[in-house]
Amino acid sequence: MSYNITLIPGDGIGPDITSAATKVIEHSGVKVNWDVQIAGLPAIEKFKDPLPQETLDSIARNRIALKGPITTPSGKGFRSVNVALRKEFDLYVNERPAKTFKGIKTLYDHIDMIIFRENIEEFYSGIEHYIDSSKSAAETIGIITRKGSERIIRYAFENAKKYGRKKVTAVHKANILKYTGGLFLDVAKEIALEYPEIEFNDKIIDNMAMQMVLNPYQFDVVVTTNLFGDILSDLASGLVGGLGLAPGANIGYDVAIYEAVHGSAPDIAGKNLANPCALILASCIMLTNLGEKEAAKKIESSVAKVIEEGKFVTKDINPVNHVGTNEITDAILREMDKL
Repeated sequence: MSYNITLIPGDGIGPDITSAATKVIEHSGVKVNWDVQIAGLPAIEKFKDPLPQETLDSIARNRIALKGPITTPSGKGFRSVNVALRKEFDLYVNERPAKTFKGIKTLYDHIDMIIFRENIEEFYSGIEHYIDSSKSAAETIGIITRKGSERIIRYAFENAKKYGRKKVTAVHKANILKYTGGLFLDVAKEIALEYPEIEFNDKIIDNMAMQMVLNPYQFDVVVTTNLFGDILSDLASGLVGGLGLAPGANIGYDVAIYEAVHGSAPDIAGKNLANPCALILASCIMLTNLGEKEAAKKIESSVAKVIEEGKFVTKDINPVNHVGTNEITDAILREMDKL
């Protein structure tokens, strides 16, 4: 069986790490027809549009995409392409696993948690404006709906059930945000009753951040709102070695887009320096969801082995003895051949 998958290299280091990821996927034996499209800075240069219709049509047609990082200007320029894609295809789930690898020096060993972030609503929905003509004050409106809360929370519980996880923690600020946070918490408590076999608790966001640093082992599956999920998932990445090892998935009813969650790092683009592991690990989530579990397991095991040995890893993993993007990719391919 072969799969038609939209490939968006992105910009900055995007082309470097998507090239590595596609090599690894193809080496696993999974047959893919890559439908290559552009977004971000290359699309602006060609189409004057960071997210051209051709790219949207490709994703709609194939229903699955692998995407490299795309630069988002801070405070000016075009809005985030990532946010636009999530809204366009109603990708309401942002899945962010955080798992330690042997060979990475971290404060804790054996962390294995997964954060499910609501991906459409709240403060990232783009409802904001200046409230005076001199632009001295601005307002952002964060809307949380029962529907949006129900579907992300249910997805988290269903994922926990499917993969044998034991506990779901809902994170909120219902003590202060009594309507929005309160709604999210109420829905979480209601849905938790439908899954008596899964332990449920809730944490206020500030306490949650502290508890993740003090004792991350108490968390298994975490589900939360858009802004809190963005912050906590980066915190979780820091606990396991940084964003270079942080895969992500954006999932909706009909379309899924898989990505590395780190930025585009234009300063090292094209220099054979970028760590491709985050996008390679994102491809493991993609392959698992496609039913290609053996290929996903082979890739993840090979990545873990290369990182553990530490001989062919990038500078962010080993600042003293390191190699480039191409070399760590080749090392992963060699490990795959042994399995």
